[in-house]
Amino acid sequence: MTTVIRLEAVSKVYGQGEAEIHALRAINLVVAAGEYCAIMGASGSGKSTAMNIIGCLDRPSSGAYYLDGENVAGLSETQLAHIRNRKIGFVFQQFHLLPQLTALENVTLPLVYAGVAGRERLERAKQVLDQVGLSHRLDNRPNQLSGGQQQRVAIARAMVNQPLLLLADEPTGALDSRTSHEVMDLFAQLHSQGITIVMVTHEPDIARCSQRVIWFRDGQVIHDHLPPEEVGQVLFAL
Repeated sequence: MTTVIRLEAVSKVYGQGEAEIHALRAINLVVAAGEYCAIMGASGSGKSTAMNIIGCLDRPSSGAYYLDGENVAGLSETQLAHIRNRKIGFVFQQFHLLPQLTALENVTLPLVYAGVAGRERLERAKQVLDQVGLSHRLDNRPNQLSGGQQQRVAIARAMVNQPLLLLADEPTGALDSRTSHEVMDLFAQLHSQGITIVMVTHEPDIARCSQRVIWFRDGQVIHDHLPPEEVGQVLFAL
């Protein structure tokens, strides 16, 4: 099976001297193509730092990070931006939609940066908005949409470039429980189509939607193949 993510002895250190903080301590992690993983851990455990490195938003202080077989740790900012645009889709807790743009315009943005022609941009954006059930909301701006609909727009935007990897950082953190489960149903649909998903969450019921839980503590991976049904046991033991 093809490996999408490989972290080899990755460490991340912030600050110097007495102010030095070891956010990650020589972690090793592998995620294969088509996997659906949830990353969990207490605040300050290193999960967000790991997510930023996986998403090419930050660099490791040491170690190697292979994305789709390429060591990206030493690439330039321009090269990293290109990889983020072409290979990674991001979904965040706060949606990060541009308020002055319609749903359709928000979803076309990654295609603009990728240099896709205008007509093709519109067709692809309409296609993914239809896929997330928003074909009737193309011309609505974010303030005209519910929280769940805004997150669906954000998911469509993440998927419009047909990325290799979907990264979701607390994707249900700003949603009520019913809408959260609707978003998780959409993630399950995307995963069934072969998309590799890595999701940070602090909610056990959301983590149970994944295939595998990766648990961080004190900058280290203490479980890398935790069955989702055992999340409650780990929480109880901590």
